[in-house]
Amino acid sequence: MTFRATILTLYPEMFPGHLAFSLAGKALERGQWSLDTVQIRDFAEDRHRTVDDTPAGGGAGMVLKPDILAKAIDHVSREDNRPRLLMSPRGKPLTQERVRELAAGEGVVIVCGRFEGVDQRVIDARRLEEVSIGDYILSGGEPAALTLLDAVVRILPGVMGNALSGTHESFENGLLEHPQYTRPQVFEGHEIPAILTSGNHAAIEKWRLEEAKKLTAERRPDLLPGGAK
Repeated sequence: MTFRATILTLYPEMFPGHLAFSLAGKALERGQWSLDTVQIRDFAEDRHRTVDDTPAGGGAGMVLKPDILAKAIDHVSREDNRPRLLMSPRGKPLTQERVRELAAGEGVVIVCGRFEGVDQRVIDARRLEEVSIGDYILSGGEPAALTLLDAVVRILPGVMGNALSGTHESFENGLLEHPQYTRPQVFEGHEIPAILTSGNHAAIEKWRLEEAKKLTAERRPDLLPGGAK
């Protein structure tokens, strides 16, 4: 089954962006996943192809019109069971668990907002799942959509050369990843920890787990049971 991603955007030229390179790009060429873009402006009916209007109640900026966006969504997914995501700073934070859930499905439909946001009525009527990649504001949903797809595509079956590559990373086991080292043996007077060159795999795994727990406690205690929120 090919993972299908469809992006609704005012800037289709922003895709596939960095996903055209490295492992994701090779997987795209092999047909392990597909990417289509839909220009939201194509569904505007006036001669100026207007897609936004001023906020009801006043205020700065513009809001994407619900009728235009609904037409675009219906064109893509009226009979489609793929999750409909709206990249939004007020959405639920994207987690590795949600990434795994999406990767296990047939694909996603992603709406990229612009301006001040999207009319709430189309969010409700088209059951858009609002997703955030962090507590900060971007100029639009496109970079966030690329980030989400990056996280999903890399764990699709066959994309990473080593099937174990994704199992020892940050968040996969609820912890941050342990420190990594490679040759040369000595760098600016600092050696690779001796345990990592001992050949004792059980001891190495124990060391890595202890280091992961230590890093998590220092940097992301909220990830630990009973940790700070």
